[in-house]
Amino acid sequence: MATKLPTTDIRIGTELIRRRKGGIPLVCLTAYTYPVARLLDPHVDLLLVGDSVAMVLHGHETTLGASLEMMIAHGQAVMRGSARACVVVDMPAGSYEDSAAQAVASARRIVGETGCQAVKLEGGVDMAGQIAAIVAAGIPVMGHIGLLPQSVEKDGGYKIKGRTDETVAALMADARAVEKAGAFSVVIEGTIEAVAADITRRIAIPTIGIGASGDCDGQILVIDDMVGLTVDRVPKFVKEYADLRRVIANAAERYAAEVRDRTFPGPAHVFSDSKASSGTDGGDET
Repeated sequence: MATKLPTTDIRIGTELIRRRKGGIPLVCLTAYTYPVARLLDPHVDLLLVGDSVAMVLHGHETTLGASLEMMIAHGQAVMRGSARACVVVDMPAGSYEDSAAQAVASARRIVGETGCQAVKLEGGVDMAGQIAAIVAAGIPVMGHIGLLPQSVEKDGGYKIKGRTDETVAALMADARAVEKAGAFSVVIEGTIEAVAADITRRIAIPTIGIGASGDCDGQILVIDDMVGLTVDRVPKFVKEYADLRRVIANAAERYAAEVRDRTFPGPAHVFSDSKASSGTDGGDET
């Protein structure tokens, strides 16, 4: 079996994501900015503009710091920086829970102002009505079950799901509710491996794992975690594929030393009045 899809100039849509159920695993990462979206776009199937941006870029302690305006602004940046990946934008806490009408209005605003392919919201049985209403309005929805970051205060912390028969049954009910409501895929987060694998086998839409199971139909990580930019505790389920903390810290240290000993800027980094340097100084004067 092939291990990668052929490249295409056509943006991946949600229906193609849905059809990947049981096939080549879906490669998903979060993205929040234009330059990072440009770097990731050729390598992934899906970019999630996650409400984790509130923590990763804005310094909030939880994702509850994300607002609709924040998600839209970052969604616009990621859309400008990507051409191929399916882009999904998280619906932040407070933008969809109250009613189906609120959920549809928020989803329409996100899609209308960003041009993204879909929205994502957290919850299963309790949010099935909202998912169904958004789908009925013509907007694709990605579900999210298991550990729900937007509910971390209510749950009393980040707690792994699926440790008891009762929670396993609830997770399965949530997965089936999300599927029945019309979601094209569902994220399973922070869930016992065997439970996530069983859910994947039992529902017809792709499952995207994060701290779940290698048997899921795809995987997602927060980009800052994956490249070693997270400055606080890194979750157990994260594999760091780079150590940008060290790279950036070392670069800043070298820069500081060169500024203080006046070796930067050097001759190559300043503009000369000499006519001999004309055309080599990086551009015309303004």
